[in-house]
Amino acid sequence: MTFERAGGPDPGQSDPDPGWPAHVLEVRSWRQRSRAGTAADRMLTEVVTMRPPLIGHRDVRLSPELVSAMEAGVLEIAALDHSHGAELAALETLLLRTESVASSKIEHIDASVDDFARALHGIKSNPSATSMVASTAALAALIRSVDEGGDIDIAMILMAHLALMVDDPHEHAYAGRFRDMQNWIGGSDHSPRNAVYVPPPPETVDEYMADLVAFANRTDLPVLAQAAILHAQFESIHPFTDGNGRIGRALINTVLRRRGTTRRVVVPLASALVARRDDYFDVLGAYREGRIEPIIRSFTAASAVAARESRVTASRIAEVQSVWLQKVGSRRGSAASRLLDGLIAAPIFSASEAEEAVGGATSSVYAAIERLHEAGVIRPLTNRMRNQVWGAVDMLDELDDLAARIAAAVR
Repeated sequence: MTFERAGGPDPGQSDPDPGWPAHVLEVRSWRQRSRAGTAADRMLTEVVTMRPPLIGHRDVRLSPELVSAMEAGVLEIAALDHSHGAELAALETLLLRTESVASSKIEHIDASVDDFARALHGIKSNPSATSMVASTAALAALIRSVDEGGDIDIAMILMAHLALMVDDPHEHAYAGRFRDMQNWIGGSDHSPRNAVYVPPPPETVDEYMADLVAFANRTDLPVLAQAAILHAQFESIHPFTDGNGRIGRALINTVLRRRGTTRRVVVPLASALVARRDDYFDVLGAYREGRIEPIIRSFTAASAVAARESRVTASRIAEVQSVWLQKVGSRRGSAASRLLDGLIAAPIFSASEAEEAVGGATSSVYAAIERLHEAGVIRPLTNRMRNQVWGAVDMLDELDDLAARIAAAVR
């Protein structure tokens, strides 16, 4: 099961959007599948589920002020993609990592960039790092599925969930398929007793997800409103036994890519959302009460901050290669120079990967690696003596700094 805080009403808003229905309560019978927990857990016979509205073709009514703010946010993202797409596209895996790490932190999953790098290269690492690599793969799978303008479909959502959960020791049996059981958020681990939110019954998930995909593929909505509502609806459906938050947040950048708001970059929106975790859950709660503007406002603010700080990162990346050349002092065409040329696109690499990319004599490649290490351009990420994994110091530090700057900007 997944256990998260569902959130409550936004104190700044009191009336629901007249065009957006609140979730409807539905009492269902309940029986434990196996005896566990307290006597109260075992004696529970009813559960109050929440039924979201169907949204596939529903009108979205927004205030002119919010529409204007969304347009400004989209311009920030488009400017980032247009002016710095080349630099940030080269860092796709690590930008995906930045977004996935932030998303994972909402689920209380965290690991260092070094742990992530080791897990990315198949080296035994801690479970959190392994989970983050899986989250990165899931996000990449969804985004790439719409790279050529294709629609978001259920098959790709299931494939992304498979990538996320296939190696999970507890949930791998449910990887890549919708739940066939009732889940809940908060309360007891053994029953929905005192749950904060109980998603719709399992037999309704197929219909809800078909409706969700219809909404995801519309082109008549402001893109940030579409991304925010899609995410909130997905979290309300909670179609999987676990991994709902990470897949739901992966859908945000998938919508941006499908609608052409981004073409080459991943916008680290989750970094802005996780910085105000309680507010994030509050706007999800407001959505369930029939108020859609709070979560749209939250996404709009997050997109502006994430795009602005990503531009700073892109500018620094554009300058770093000349700094490296000065540090290393290698001649053009040398093994060290060729290794530097590929370092932005592949800031984490193994010795064997460097040998394949650079070519030439093995001794020259290893000498080039040592030269970059001595100059402080790269550092080892494992304790191995052979086939070491290396990381570009400036690049890894910058990506950690990007997440920190985004968090500071929204607090």
